[in-house]
Amino acid sequence: MAFAFHEGERAVQARAGEAAMALRNASVITDTVIAGARAFIEKQLMVATATRNAEGQLWASLLSGPPGFLRSPEGRAIEIQLGVERRPADDPFWQGLAAGSRAGLLFIELATRRRYRVNGQVEHLDAEMARLGIAEAYPNCPKYIQRRHPRSDASAPAAEPASTRRGHALDAAAMALLAAADTLFMATGAPGGELDASHRGGPPGFIQLLDTRRLRVPDYAGNSMFNTLGNLALDPACGLVVPDFEHGRLLHLSGRASLRWDLPDPQGLSGGTQRFWEFEVDDWLARPAASGLAWEYLDASPFLPKASA
Repeated sequence: MAFAFHEGERAVQARAGEAAMALRNASVITDTVIAGARAFIEKQLMVATATRNAEGQLWASLLSGPPGFLRSPEGRAIEIQLGVERRPADDPFWQGLAAGSRAGLLFIELATRRRYRVNGQVEHLDAEMARLGIAEAYPNCPKYIQRRHPRSDASAPAAEPASTRRGHALDAAAMALLAAADTLFMATGAPGGELDASHRGGPPGFIQLLDTRRLRVPDYAGNSMFNTLGNLALDPACGLVVPDFEHGRLLHLSGRASLRWDLPDPQGLSGGTQRFWEFEVDDWLARPAASGLAWEYLDASPFLPKASA
């Protein structure tokens, strides 16, 4: 498949001075899951997702299940084998999914820092499974992923939404979760309707709270392709999901994000790029993570910038 970056990606690559590197790295993008990645996908316990709801809002989420609940038998599609009894009613992923809708998936293995990204369109959805036809598939680099080891009890029932909270301005508990977070996942949209799910990691505190509706996050050096920021350059709609690994909760945020170039960065928070993106919250949702998973923290990414005091 001949892959071409869209206008937003090209603009951000050029502004960053990384257009040539982006073209070289784009050789990994294809429209099938390569054979080596199929086994990786099948053993995963978790996948980050991107979907757009009927109101046009983007939402990111995290799905969990036993090994084998994610499959790509022929490499042309992804199957998500989760029956309706394991689909929490308040999960934005399932609320935004319908036959023909677009979705982005990021398969990520925190313990090994491996990740693989797929975008596509829902070909089939029933009470037993969802199947996503693949438009783009490619590996991502292991940078900025904090290592965690999963412990799974697949027999545990799905979490009840009894402790779900919602709002527009962030409350104290939501702000505390963000202040302690070292990992988030983003949902963004590309021209033509494709959706991307991507990862961002940093030291605790890398998500700066500007006020109860606005966040600022540094953009570290990456693979030069700028898929996420390129999407935001054309469509500011954005969704975030921030896991609280310790207490088994997820904070979903839906709103708009914009890129900030050349901000003064005396503490080196951006790792030298002086790039940040700011997120304005329209709606947030806090809910229990899928039951049956607990995470043991192992160590931080060696690529995290060393900020000065």
